[in-house]
Amino acid sequence: MTIPVLKLKRGEDRRLRAGHLWIFSNEVDTAATPLTQFEPGAAVQVFSDREQFLGHAYVNPRTLIAARIVGRDPAYPLDASLLVHRLRVALALREKLHQEPYYRLVYGESDGLPGLVLDRYGDLIVAQSGTAGIDRLRAEVEAAVEKVIHAKIFVWKNDSGARELEGLEKHVGIYANGEWTAAPAEVAIREQGVGFVAPLADGQKTGWFYDQTANRERLRRYLPAGARVLDVCSYVGAWAVTALKGGAASATCVDSSQTALDYVARNAAANSVSIETIKDDAFDALKALQESGARFDVVILDPPAFAKRKKDAPQAQAAYRKLNQLALPLIERDGLLVSCSCSYHMGVDELLSAIQGAARHSSRFVQVLEQGGQSPDHPVHPAIPETRYLKAFFCRVTRE
Repeated sequence: MTIPVLKLKRGEDRRLRAGHLWIFSNEVDTAATPLTQFEPGAAVQVFSDREQFLGHAYVNPRTLIAARIVGRDPAYPLDASLLVHRLRVALALREKLHQEPYYRLVYGESDGLPGLVLDRYGDLIVAQSGTAGIDRLRAEVEAAVEKVIHAKIFVWKNDSGARELEGLEKHVGIYANGEWTAAPAEVAIREQGVGFVAPLADGQKTGWFYDQTANRERLRRYLPAGARVLDVCSYVGAWAVTALKGGAASATCVDSSQTALDYVARNAAANSVSIETIKDDAFDALKALQESGARFDVVILDPPAFAKRKKDAPQAQAAYRKLNQLALPLIERDGLLVSCSCSYHMGVDELLSAIQGAARHSSRFVQVLEQGGQSPDHPVHPAIPETRYLKAFFCRVTRE
């Protein structure tokens, strides 16, 4: 079968030659290759204006990112065999990083599979498709995963906002014999030898935040013996349980979701530790804790993304500053602040500026001990800044 050609305008191949994988609609020579001739998700060969092959891709004429490169070798289009190869390469990295099969197996562009996320929970795989191209390859993805890791359960959790941009419906469940059946209600995880459960069908992301695994491991290095820990935007309590298993004396989790806090209680009980929970908005909870005179040795701020779009960045920076400003007075002298942001549009310097602004306003002096990022099973593609999004500052806090 001949794969149709998508031709670029003059000079629009430079970013691709530098390693990026995205082709924007205004870069396509629509006179030579009209985007409207392609079905969403269709395979194409990308050529420069000088008729040079640039890569195999899949296309979506409905979106700003009109095509995504999946391979640079003319002999290997995106098919079942290439999927198997990419999965084996991805698996080799994760098996070097993890002793147990709990990790992000595929991280989209960084693993050469744009639009696809695979998280592994032992024999269960949770997949997320963010593009029409991956949707068209659903059966091939499942078959490749079965061949490479022999997963017993394969769940699609296609409920992200990215699908709306691609013109795709949202659906969560197991797809078999042309029908959707319900996904499992929850998943079991092991991290640093500690067991957890988290909601799957109604949970955030794929159920768990593997991107913070390395940062939770870092936390243990900075924990003072007998520490009092406050975990803000706790979700199911991963930070708090990790701290208690690492020698902390007490922990309090704050989250606006009662379901999340119910899982905090379950995870605490399963690990023979005790956690206090507060159901409230993070900002309101921090204000109330200040008013009550509460004090902690460690405060962890791991909020959801405040800046999902570039235009949200200024408002988000103000929100991050306010959150840190409310947290700092709760920290005992010589305590630890772990301040995180998963907003790509909130850069490292902007987050650091928000922390410093909060410190000045709170008459605190902050020393950055270490900067963490996303775990190495979320590798950064050096040509694609969008693959690097998570920031975590570990800060010593003293009074001025």
